[in-house]
Amino acid sequence: MTPTLVRQHLPHTGPAPRVDLCARARDWSEIQERMLVPLYEAAYERLEVGPATRLLGLGCGSGLALLMAVSRGASVTGVEPSSPERLALARQRLLPAAWDTRACADVRLIDGSPEDTADAGTPAYNLVTAFEPIGCLAGDSEELGGLLAAATPFAGQGVPVVLAGWGPPERCATSSVLRVAAKLADPLHGTGSWRPALRDDLEEVAQRAGLKPDGSGRVACPFGYADMDSAVRGLLSTGLFDAAITATDQAQVDKELTEALHPYRREDGTIWMPNVFRYLIARTR
Repeated sequence: MTPTLVRQHLPHTGPAPRVDLCARARDWSEIQERMLVPLYEAAYERLEVGPATRLLGLGCGSGLALLMAVSRGASVTGVEPSSPERLALARQRLLPAAWDTRACADVRLIDGSPEDTADAGTPAYNLVTAFEPIGCLAGDSEELGGLLAAATPFAGQGVPVVLAGWGPPERCATSSVLRVAAKLADPLHGTGSWRPALRDDLEEVAQRAGLKPDGSGRVACPFGYADMDSAVRGLLSTGLFDAAITATDQAQVDKELTEALHPYRREDGTIWMPNVFRYLIARTR
């Protein structure tokens, strides 16, 4: 659910878990990323994204949000500083070869930081998005703040910046499952360990980045999976369980995650968890 949105790839205490990063990125792209489509759509509708939009997507991941903006006629630049595996999937989705006989979209994808988007003669961006939800990993707001500080010089004055985060834990069924990550990661704590989302997470990031809040909203983003295996793979692809894997092992995390998901398993074997996500629109000064 760095969103990325809802931040998946923050460093944490201890060695990195041994995972197949390419498989993890595919699971994100094929299973998990679509859960946030209502969030992307709500923000684009509110801001009337269309042919006049020049969008900079921070932490663009495998590019679904950018693809939705392109379908509205927007020109997009995606920056993915943390996962080259996800960015490779975004290139398959968005670069001209992926468009068959359709007109080539105005798309740039950058493996690096917002500064790497600098290009003389390129018009300033008039929309910046950071759709990877924050509010579940210790330290995720600090990383997002750094991305925003690097990005805002490339946007004009008064440009909207969309930040995304998890809603209140009591409105997110997935929060009870994510508590497995916190339990198993203890006593690692520190950056990269799971924590409950706080009410003012997004507002605090905006304030530290020198942005002026200009509206917010809540969006229902239920997590639905075809079966238990898809649910486990999808949730692991978020990176929210990486600290737990480091503290214990993959088998233990898989076992306890499966047990935590059982209350959300329906008679037909599907998994369904209602969630609410927040977005904040802030503007550059």
